Amino acid sequence: MPGVAFSPEQKLELAKFLSDMGVHVMDVAFPMNGESDCKALQLIVQAQKRGEIRKNLEILAMCRSNPVDIDMVIKTVQEIGASPDDVSVLILSTFSDLHVKYKLGKALLKREGKPVDKWLETPLEFYRKANINMVCDAIKYARSKGISRIEFASEDSSRGNIEYGIRWAKACIKAGGTRMCFSDTCGVFTPEAVDYYIPKMVKALDGIPMTAHFHNDFGLGTLNTVRALSHGATYLGVTANGIGERAGNTSIHLTVMVLKELYGVEIPGFKYEKLVELRKMIEKYSGVPIQPHEPIIGEGVFAHESGIHTAAIVINPAIYQFIREEEVGGTRKFIFGKHSGTAAVEAVLRKNEEKLKENRIEITPELVQKVLEKVKIIREKKINSGLYEKFIEEYYRNYGNLGISEDELIKIVREIGK
Repeated sequence: MPGVAFSPEQKLELAKFLSDMGVHVMDVAFPMNGESDCKALQLIVQAQKRGEIRKNLEILAMCRSNPVDIDMVIKTVQEIGASPDDVSVLILSTFSDLHVKYKLGKALLKREGKPVDKWLETPLEFYRKANINMVCDAIKYARSKGISRIEFASEDSSRGNIEYGIRWAKACIKAGGTRMCFSDTCGVFTPEAVDYYIPKMVKALDGIPMTAHFHNDFGLGTLNTVRALSHGATYLGVTANGIGERAGNTSIHLTVMVLKELYGVEIPGFKYEKLVELRKMIEKYSGVPIQPHEPIIGEGVFAHESGIHTAAIVINPAIYQFIREEEVGGTRKFIFGKHSGTAAVEAVLRKNEEKLKENRIEITPELVQKVLEKVKIIREKKINSGLYEKFIEEYYRNYGNLGISEDELIKIVREIGK
């Protein structure tokens, strides 16, 4: 997500939390990205050695399809006395022709000793073969260096040619890959497209597990991920709070709760009751709050204001709440405002009856009605105060400051160039 960056120490705390929560694989660093990622990987591996992170939790480091990136992963873990096989690597590749020719094309020509001025006129099949050679060489190299768990990832799989994708995947397996990552990088998958692509790829993988790594540009990340699992994908590639490029990735909270509540599929050992706590942790570290009405974990999803709703909630929460708030670590509360009714006001007064008795206040229907009228007057005043406008403006101003703007970048260049 633009502007979001976790420090090594924050990544360590998140890793410990996710370990306790019950996740199975953590993609923790891209060591070639810089010193911060290297340190994060080292801290997390060391924590696992000390027993602060589960031994059976797979620590994954990302690299591109080249020996330099793989060597950086190995160097990073060896510096702390760990073995290359203490981590898994995700080797980034693609079977999307758009990526193969236009993103990687010139690099593939150079790698094969061809002139780059023939880039556009060179047949697509050349790039396809060269691309397979490159990723397979990287997988073999990682194997030769002692890494046994190798995930071969295809960016933009959802826009790739499935026949070429199967060729690519089988070659990766033959080279030593142990798990495939099928990526919907631009979030353009539909459930029908999942039905077309995933069964074919699962069949071709012939027992090799697949990760469904989908983006959320059209809000279909969760639906498509669950659909992919129904076709044989075995890992859900999800992120906390759905953070990720553009509109984000498939979120952990939605996916695990859809599986549990709507399909009856419960993940063994997973602590669902920590989902809200995870949300707050990510908000704190990222500086980006999630929308209050975010399903499952939003601050407002267990809050009730409408008189009709609150009256029913007082009788039985299941009338208007399918999920019990304690399942995910949330808190039910009544919000008082324009749409409130007497039932919610009385429920809160009864809840605090002992305190009110200390002030010699007796709860009566008349008192409840007066309180409700006063609440609505106060709420109307807040609407007209301009407070919320200022809050929103301040929020977006702060959000824009998470990263470095173009103007700030030019300023940095001018300072360095003096």
